[in-house]
Amino acid sequence: MAGLRLGPLLRYVDHESGSTATVWVEASRPCTVEVRCADGASGASPTFAVAGHHYALVVVEGLTPGTTTAYEVRIGSKRVWPPEDSRLPPSTITAPTVAGPAAGGGPGGTAGGGPGEDGPAPALRIAFGSCRWAAAPADGHDPAGPDALVTLAARLAADPAAERPDVLLLLGDQVYADETSGATRRRLAARRDLREPPGAEVADYEEYTCLYDESWRDPEVRWLLSTVPSCMIFDDHDVIDDWNTSAAWQEQIRATPWWHERIVSGLMSYWVYQHLGNLSPAELAADPLYATVRAVPDGTEALRRSAAGADADPARTRWSYQRIFGRVQLLMVDTRAARVLPEGRRAMLDDGEAAWLREKVLADPSAYDHILIGSSLPWLLPPLAHDAETWNAALCGGSRGGRWARFGEKVRRAADLEHWAAFPDSFARFTELLRRAGSGPEAPATVCVLSGDVHHAYIAEPRWPDTVPGGAPESRVLQLTCSPLHNSVPRSIRWAFRFGWSGAGRSIGRLLIRHGRTEPSPVSWSRTGGPWFGNQLMTLTLRGRNSALTLVQAKSTFRNNLLVKVLERSLTKEP
Repeated sequence: MAGLRLGPLLRYVDHESGSTATVWVEASRPCTVEVRCADGASGASPTFAVAGHHYALVVVEGLTPGTTTAYEVRIGSKRVWPPEDSRLPPSTITAPTVAGPAAGGGPGGTAGGGPGEDGPAPALRIAFGSCRWAAAPADGHDPAGPDALVTLAARLAADPAAERPDVLLLLGDQVYADETSGATRRRLAARRDLREPPGAEVADYEEYTCLYDESWRDPEVRWLLSTVPSCMIFDDHDVIDDWNTSAAWQEQIRATPWWHERIVSGLMSYWVYQHLGNLSPAELAADPLYATVRAVPDGTEALRRSAAGADADPARTRWSYQRIFGRVQLLMVDTRAARVLPEGRRAMLDDGEAAWLREKVLADPSAYDHILIGSSLPWLLPPLAHDAETWNAALCGGSRGGRWARFGEKVRRAADLEHWAAFPDSFARFTELLRRAGSGPEAPATVCVLSGDVHHAYIAEPRWPDTVPGGAPESRVLQLTCSPLHNSVPRSIRWAFRFGWSGAGRSIGRLLIRHGRTEPSPVSWSRTGGPWFGNQLMTLTLRGRNSALTLVQAKSTFRNNLLVKVLERSLTKEP
């Protein structure tokens, strides 16, 4: 008899109809997985097979908009979720209220509050963060401190009436393929000799499944992901630190005997465990790879071919995606696999990816009160860090000759200089896109870039010069960075981030720009919040054209772990 190996994860919830959702599971054997809701909504799907593992993404239909319903997962006649001995509340699906006609539509208007009604828009709560080591066992010492996701889950489970996120954005490093735990290393050692490359890092698909099992099996996190919808995107540690830093890095790692299997397995596992759940039922139905994998007894080879092709030619596969939450547009952008790396042509996004992003951002400014762009890597860094990356990019590009270029490549890898600023042309184009998105009489109230990666949190706000063609945007444009969910950062790096915002740091940055013979940034910006260090989570609360931001941190007490509110601030631009 098949059982439930991992999951369920509540992934896509339709904010247009309010009646459809998807639930991801991994089963122990081939079977048909059924999701039954207390209100009568349901769905079922046969599993598909990849590398000896069995998965299903169940489309649940018939939900009632504006309601919350408990659900269970069944395989055959057996209920496999929730567990019989669970001490946690039932897993639920909240079907969003479907907004009626907008009251005024554009700036100053509010979306409707219910089907066919005008009224205040219901609040939309979007929580986000990145960089999560799997939590240490409850009886073990955790050097990273309390896990923000575990602590959030415990709080919500203890108080079912508490406000919970409508969606959770996980902005990269959901698993660490290159920094494995002691428990995972023991599992790897049982399969192969860790003295051979890649050592204690994961080597293949089976070992990736160990990472997801470790990360998502924690009881509280498992329950949280079963009841709060999630959107995900990868960052470097989902594959390897410095993934796609430069053409020289790529050439060197592709020459190793273990890399091909690592990258192919990383993309395969990402497609199964993260990417599929990002898609709507309509997108799933139109995906030829998903159709192929489901149509054959074993989809391993079809998925391997696709993953190998995505690595060889990133333009063949789009990992970025769009989600619509009423009058809020979320665009999750791939800032890792979509890069163009040869010097002289370096770009954060290839032409196809950049065109897709531009089209989605500029398609219909009046349709959205808020535009959110999920980029695992921050667009705006501390000014010294930004200038250092721009300087380094110029050196690597040959602005001061071959010797400096070789030095620059060494510095780039050693210091992880590979954010938007390390792709100066892409930074300038992205900055102009954000300005255009926030300009005009029908512009959204806010345009926010949501990021992680840098193991601290901050708010940065740009200022466009008076001379910029087209003028400064009417929207409030912000960089909101939140990281980590569960990780750490050395004190020396904390000091460096703080110094990067200082006047002295800015002065050093200007010297680097002159030395690199490069142009200064098209915008300036200042820190309007932070930096904050610790395991933390940001939440945007959006209601009509109003926006507020909350930051909480996981703190240990004598009795338990708590989420402590560090910041609560309105982001609404003053008229």
